[in-house]
Amino acid sequence: MTVRLSRSIEIARIAKTAGFDMLYIDLEHSPLTMDATGQICMACLDIGIMPAVRVPANTPDYISRILHAGALGAIAPHVRSVAEAREVVKAAKLPPLGERSNTGTFPHLQYRSFPAEETAKTINHATMVIVQFESADSLAKADEIVAVEGVDIVLVGLNDMLGDMGLTGQYDHPRVREIYETVIDACRRHGKHCEVGGLASRPDLMAEYVRMGARYVSIGTDLSFLLGAATQRAKQIRDIKL
Repeated sequence: MTVRLSRSIEIARIAKTAGFDMLYIDLEHSPLTMDATGQICMACLDIGIMPAVRVPANTPDYISRILHAGALGAIAPHVRSVAEAREVVKAAKLPPLGERSNTGTFPHLQYRSFPAEETAKTINHATMVIVQFESADSLAKADEIVAVEGVDIVLVGLNDMLGDMGLTGQYDHPRVREIYETVIDACRRHGKHCEVGGLASRPDLMAEYVRMGARYVSIGTDLSFLLGAATQRAKQIRDIKL
């Protein structure tokens, strides 16, 4: 579930009850604050939901802050090159894998102190790096980017990618299948995973790409779920025959 509307920790409990495995808080497309983001992430940690955050820019100040606030995954939008992917990994990982500062205490470890080497190894192992492909440029370099050490998942941001290709909203276009085939094949070669994004309105296509090999599905936002259920319920009442 993508979080763009909720500002408080209840959304973590709702996700757990509804059966979700992961929340990702979208700071690229919402006015959510860093404080609210950290609170939701820590609530997720306490109940076994994976918290990830899509940053508004792929800079160390954003990436390191959301991870120190409690996120277990950094989602980097608009990655177009190997160099950009490496910079994201560098910002997300503690030395020796990256350049993120080791504060010594982390919410993920309930602020307990452990030897620095043990802490770094544990946090690095648990921290997921998700890069987004949202343009034809990134697709052309898919194999090289997926091969970057430290990248775990490639999220296909289909809406932006189709817009970049001049195919906005054309989910049934043959090019869509080619996009997923390219990314899934690259992920399979390098032991990584592909995420299906941008197809919340097309569960049939989600299922198709999961069968092809995608192993993570982004199925909608808190806003769309609330609006959809509210609209349906209002229609039920308005449709009562007098």
